[in-house]
Amino acid sequence: MRLLITGGTVFVSKYVAGYFVSKGDEVYVLNRNSRPQIPGVRLIEADRHSLKDELKGKVFDAVIDVTAYTALDITDLLDAIDSFEKFVMISSSAVYPVTEPQPYKEDAVISDNNCWGKYATDKIEAEKTLLSRIPDAYILRPPYLYGPMNNVYREAFVFDCAMQDRKFYLPRNGEMKLQFFHVRDLCRVIEAIITEGPEDHVFNVGNSEAVSIKEWATLCYESVGKKPEFVNVFENIDQRAYFSFYDYEYKLDITRQNKLISDTVSLKEGLKECFEWYKNHADEVRRKPLIEFIDANF
Repeated sequence: MRLLITGGTVFVSKYVAGYFVSKGDEVYVLNRNSRPQIPGVRLIEADRHSLKDELKGKVFDAVIDVTAYTALDITDLLDAIDSFEKFVMISSSAVYPVTEPQPYKEDAVISDNNCWGKYATDKIEAEKTLLSRIPDAYILRPPYLYGPMNNVYREAFVFDCAMQDRKFYLPRNGEMKLQFFHVRDLCRVIEAIITEGPEDHVFNVGNSEAVSIKEWATLCYESVGKKPEFVNVFENIDQRAYFSFYDYEYKLDITRQNKLISDTVSLKEGLKECFEWYKNHADEVRRKPLIEFIDANF
């Protein structure tokens, strides 16, 4: 297949580009060439907001838009493309408001999410703009994505705590539930959509089970070969100051996804992959001063 992938230099878009290159596809990446490229891709060096004639005359079997965050992102890209068969946008589960019943289904109302704020509002507008222009486009709404190449300081933070033999500070009793999805499984869903052209066009994607943050942290420590000693934090402190996630629990209904792929990477296996990658790429992760806050306040 001839594919156009927006981005291609950081985490999800980088992994997606590498995945389809490994499948033997002809992969074009659209980015500003500010970081090293995945071997085997064909670079279109440009900003998506000033494409001019960079995409003119090119025909793609599919566009995989990983870096669309606003309506303008969608508009500028679509205005510049001549021809493609399918369009897949990576959106977010943040488009569901906390007031909707869970697990969220794809036909649930999407509106402001007071946890994710402008990020969620912009994603909603990007989705609406895409569907107004390309009614048969595909939209994926993942929960927390993880896997090798993750430059967000989530599991990497817990790995650091484990490697330093630190106690781990958990919000309240550690029972808040989160849903995850390995970036390789995201690629498998994208591949199935492109090759099969399913009738559904909006998909929640994620693991079938949500896990507690205590279970997640325990698996992160186990990936390092350690066992955590937990400290429960009941004080009225913003948990994002000492923990990787917002105080926000949610669950997605993935019935539609199960029609495309029948199995997913287990969280235990996926976190082990993350740690193996992190050992050699720690400098690629955007650190936050979580450990510094812990040392100063607990």
